[in-house]
Amino acid sequence: MKILALDSSGLVASAAIVEDDITIAEYTVNHKRTHSQTLLPMLDELKRMTELDLHTIDAIAIAAGPGSFTGLRIGSATAKGLGLALDIPIIPVPTVDALAYNLYGSDKLICPVMDARRNQVYTGLYQFRKGADIDAGYDMAVVEKQCVVDIAWIAGRINELGANTEVLFLGDGVSAYRDQIAELIRGKYSFAPACCNRQRASCVAALGAVLYQQGAAETAAAHAPDYLRLSQAERERAEKKESEICQ
Repeated sequence: MKILALDSSGLVASAAIVEDDITIAEYTVNHKRTHSQTLLPMLDELKRMTELDLHTIDAIAIAAGPGSFTGLRIGSATAKGLGLALDIPIIPVPTVDALAYNLYGSDKLICPVMDARRNQVYTGLYQFRKGADIDAGYDMAVVEKQCVVDIAWIAGRINELGANTEVLFLGDGVSAYRDQIAELIRGKYSFAPACCNRQRASCVAALGAVLYQQGAAETAAAHAPDYLRLSQAERERAEKKESEICQ
């Protein structure tokens, strides 16, 4: 199975082509420009460098949210356009789950942290567990599904699991909340290194392949991002409506 994967949910823009268990190509950029400037040129370069016939792609895996509202919309529009043109399904992959998949096989509790602003983070808790079949690899267990909370809440959830639980943090929110993590976490913890601490489209593809086998694919027409919370415009509109009702 050949999967084209996209992730524009955060500061990083990433695209990859993965066939079965082989990453054919991956292009990742984390430098200033917006995803509207980078994502399509990245795809074009991948296509050119690998001599890719787009009609050989079986599905498109997309980091479906949460994340940057603008980034998610750009990624979703790109995936929908390609999916409709090629008549292939889209595999919506939860953004935080895909970020945790960077640390596949780790024996630690994994806590991705994406800066959601407004003193909140997109986060979750995950553990990899060896499958019953010795050749089956690892299954990713969702201990706490992706959510948008303040850092103190997820730290408290980690502490509830006991001081013997060692946790490994990753994501762009680490730099913003490193001091609070040090203050709040009572047990052992560490931070993932630069090679695996940001979004990677190849991980979106790998987890997407697992989800595809579980029946998670949808039509391009049906796909929509999962924002997890209201946009600023929607919040302001709701607050204004509530204020008008109270008057």
